[in-house]
Amino acid sequence: MSSANPTVNTPAAAQTGAERGATRTLTLQQGYWASRSLYDWIFAAVVLLATGFAYSQYRGSMNVYEEWILAGCAPSLIWLAWYWRPLRTLSLGVAALAVLGIWLYQVDGRADLARADTVFLLKYFLSSQSAILWMSVLLFMSTVFYWLGLLSRTQAAAMESIGSKLAWAGVTLALVGSFVRWYESHQIGPDIGHIPVSNLYEVFVLFCWMTTAFYLYYEDRYKTRSLGAFVMLVVSAAVGFLLWYTVVREAHEIQPLVPALKSWWMKVHVPANFVGYGTFAIAAMVAFAYLIKQKAEETNWLKLAPLWALGVVLCFEPLVFRREGFSNYWAIYFGVSALLVAGIIGLRRRIGERLPSFEVLDDVMYKAIAIGFAFFTIATVLGALWAAEAWGGYWSWDPKETWALIVWLNYAAWLHMRLMKGLRGTVSAWWALVGLAITTFAFLGVNMFLSGLHSYGTL
Repeated sequence: MSSANPTVNTPAAAQTGAERGATRTLTLQQGYWASRSLYDWIFAAVVLLATGFAYSQYRGSMNVYEEWILAGCAPSLIWLAWYWRPLRTLSLGVAALAVLGIWLYQVDGRADLARADTVFLLKYFLSSQSAILWMSVLLFMSTVFYWLGLLSRTQAAAMESIGSKLAWAGVTLALVGSFVRWYESHQIGPDIGHIPVSNLYEVFVLFCWMTTAFYLYYEDRYKTRSLGAFVMLVVSAAVGFLLWYTVVREAHEIQPLVPALKSWWMKVHVPANFVGYGTFAIAAMVAFAYLIKQKAEETNWLKLAPLWALGVVLCFEPLVFRREGFSNYWAIYFGVSALLVAGIIGLRRRIGERLPSFEVLDDVMYKAIAIGFAFFTIATVLGALWAAEAWGGYWSWDPKETWALIVWLNYAAWLHMRLMKGLRGTVSAWWALVGLAITTFAFLGVNMFLSGLHSYGTL
């Protein structure tokens, strides 16, 4: 004699709406938790244990806001790594190398920063400056291999695979360098230690790894590596600026924070801002790829004039650094940029054949701008709250604030036109490129040519 189970035996058509909703919810929850692998749970356990250890060791140096940030980071990292699983290996690898670097500084239970010049692994790999230099080399090499893959007829997959692996290695070393630099700053003095997002050197490192990491996410989701050649160009340009800035300003030296930056707001405002900057840059380079693919079969050189004009703008970028003199470094940059632009336009047919469809390019562009806009909005709100605490007012029409508003309005209009008017294709691509120019001026141009409350970021 069998017993009836109404939940199982009741036909779907006979179930009420509430029952069907409950069944779908139960199925979704069972499917989500059942899909977690052993590696997922081990990763979650490691993150929670590491968070508990960090709190027990450093809570005396943390205020209530920083405690909440730490508490929020653990579930956020677990969720992100479960959503995009390559983050598990990246996180564990970065943690292991960063802890090794910190441990190598220890002598009799105390840190000795002089060991950065005597211990082999610190001197050549794991001190903050060494790791960041490796990041620079790896990201530049990644760009080269992505282009070799895009242009190759026989070894494309192999070259692009190498480019992708180098990009992952570059992100790893960038994060290791940032965490070790954070530790090093605290060893110099308790009033000097700070999260490394306080000056142009540190935020350019942030921009490089964050832009690369977001690109690697899109590469994985869309199963195409051909966009790496374009996206990594802007990352390599940032690496070039970083190296120049290091030489000219010795910016790699850790400096005390100015009073306005001694705030927990910096820990959340700056990273949120650079999610926006990085994804806006990705959208612009994808837009560039879109235009190249669109003109792949064009033989009328007059109709290629807009692309040549874009190339001229890119090539003359070094002139904005004229206050430092048109050095040999920027002369080389000028020449390489000119050759790259001419080569891309000249090889547009071969490049266009390898790029993904217009639909994929358009979708990546849209999703990058949507994510960037969301985080840039959050960063702007956080910046206003920080300004109220530091300067007594939420908004002062400082040049940096004004240009941040212009950036926000530009991408708000782009998204409005897409969602409400169905904006697609050429216009949206050119608009994304113009958006990058506006964003670049807000990021660098304001620091160079205007003054205000944010003048601590001048070149």
